[in-house]
Amino acid sequence: MLPDSTVEDWLREDLGHHDVTNEVPGETTGRLVAKEPGIVAGLDAACAVFEYLDVTAERAAEAGDRVESGGTVLRVAGPAREVLRGERVAVNVAGHASGVATKTRRAVEAAREVDDAVTIAATRKTTPGLRGVEKRAVVAGGGDTHRLDLSHMVMVKDNHVAEMGLEGAVEHFRERASFATKIEVEVESPDDAPRAADAGADIVLLDNMTPDETAEAVAKLRERDDDTLAEASGGITVADVPDYAATGVDVISMGSLTHSADTLDYSFRTG
Repeated sequence: MLPDSTVEDWLREDLGHHDVTNEVPGETTGRLVAKEPGIVAGLDAACAVFEYLDVTAERAAEAGDRVESGGTVLRVAGPAREVLRGERVAVNVAGHASGVATKTRRAVEAAREVDDAVTIAATRKTTPGLRGVEKRAVVAGGGDTHRLDLSHMVMVKDNHVAEMGLEGAVEHFRERASFATKIEVEVESPDDAPRAADAGADIVLLDNMTPDETAEAVAKLRERDDDTLAEASGGITVADVPDYAATGVDVISMGSLTHSADTLDYSFRTG
């Protein structure tokens, strides 16, 4: 649920101090219409904008649905002034979220062509203030949220290793984390993958490795045991997904799902 304060901030940013443009009398209806095919997301946020303005909003689609060009995903009714005031914010947030969902779905489908079991996940590379919207959009596209915030899992990264060493960093955080908190360790070479697992990593992040290097690292992990999860990450594009899915990794995480997704083109039409 979006807090009213978030919606207020969005509207304040768009409306400014003296909105004359939307001083339109009477009642009206409106539709949010897709101008290109894609995966629907962000309608909860769009509805929250209109409902904050006392405009009735009704979904014509659900998160994760595929919409074709010309398809209506949301209908609203209320005072024309308030409908028009909410229009741009609702279009922007739904378009952005649907773009994230659409890119995620493409990545998921690319992975499924090779391996039904591999998970496509997002990262923490989200837009400040929009993480909840973007993470929900990833789920709508069929992906996994990964960490929602730093409290959900400990990730031992290169800076931690530089400060404490790999084994020392894992031990340091294992002593401080709950028994329920998983620890993931980032490595940059195949030889370090089993080393991270031996140190106690629940998940080994194979960072910025080629598909061949990733396959080598996965093989080394599997020689050790079958319990430690292998995650590939680092500049992976949708086009790269099949090559990484073929390496045997459990998870492919992609920052581009949220930080580089195109906006799905929506139009808002009244009357």
